[in-house]
Amino acid sequence: MRSITALFFLFCFLAPSALAQLRFGFYGRSCPRAESIVANVVANRFRRDRSITAALLRMQFHDCFVRERRGKEMKSITALFLLFCFLVPSALAQLKFAFYGPSCHRTGSIISSVVAERFRRDPSITAALLRMQFHDCFVTGCDASLLIDPRPGRPSEKSTGPNASVRGYEVIDEIKRQLEAVCPGIVSCADIVALATRDAIKLAGGPSFLIKTGRRDGLRSNPADVNLPGPTIPVSASIQAFAAKGMSVNDMVTLIGGGHSVGSIHCSLFQDRLNDPAMDRSLNAQLRNTCRAPNDPSVFLDQRTPFVVDNAIFGEMQRQRAVMRIDSNLAFDGATSGIVSSFAQSNSLFRQRFAQAMEKMGTIGVLTGRAGEIRRNCRVFNNGR
Repeated sequence: MRSITALFFLFCFLAPSALAQLRFGFYGRSCPRAESIVANVVANRFRRDRSITAALLRMQFHDCFVRERRGKEMKSITALFLLFCFLVPSALAQLKFAFYGPSCHRTGSIISSVVAERFRRDPSITAALLRMQFHDCFVTGCDASLLIDPRPGRPSEKSTGPNASVRGYEVIDEIKRQLEAVCPGIVSCADIVALATRDAIKLAGGPSFLIKTGRRDGLRSNPADVNLPGPTIPVSASIQAFAAKGMSVNDMVTLIGGGHSVGSIHCSLFQDRLNDPAMDRSLNAQLRNTCRAPNDPSVFLDQRTPFVVDNAIFGEMQRQRAVMRIDSNLAFDGATSGIVSSFAQSNSLFRQRFAQAMEKMGTIGVLTGRAGEIRRNCRVFNNGR
């Protein structure tokens, strides 16, 4: 993704040289993430629909020629835009199936073995790894930035806000330890997270799917970057948050529901839901009784099949038995209720879409080629920063 962003910078920053009123770094202070968000959305759309290049070229042409921009200026801008659009695929192509086949053919078997052993002892690891991947990918991309330990004077994403309760890091550590013993410096922590999560989903009864690998590990882990959607976020705001990462409304419903089909939540995080008169009365009474305990206990998000990745939670949403506010709202919001209904009726449809959405999420903001690094220890940058 760094190479994509670099190309986008080339377009955005060189084009204005023809126009004296425009300047470098215009959005540097007011919206520093503008370029990276635009580049990410364009790249994800291009992956699904290459005709978007023609559409955007035509859009800019029609817009600029109505304003009567001089022909020479238009040519320079269009040339840079073409350079950006047509070189995007070369960066995306670096993720591929069986990336580690020639360099570390035991990657898959080592990861599967470690995850399976942990799952046998603790089936809740599926929920932990799902949450870990989501929290990593939705900040600066799937670059394992979440895994970096904070140090005195150097905080990281890991200890910030909702990330403080993410768990499962020891599974990633063990996988990395075994891989470094047989293939030192080859397999990235970002790929380990993606592959381990995929294997955990299958063990929990979810779909089996292939994912492309070749991700590299990021060189930044900054608490200021953490801006994750919370449990009470309105549906409209959640749609916007997912769209900013190139994810559709269907992707959003699939990932939220699928992610919440396993796992648990602390009582302190859904107190607002207990005061909702629409909530199923028996569930409300049960939750209130559990949450009376003084140690902020946890309850299952899916009351029917809490350790199985399946469509049961969508039926629970429709019956007002969702624990989280966002889950309940998805079932009754006009933009998402139809998707919830279709998943509630068909587990096979949910499994198909969940696999597709997980594959797609795993490509958000990836670093490939020579960008980033391959960490020797997933908790520390190679230069010790």
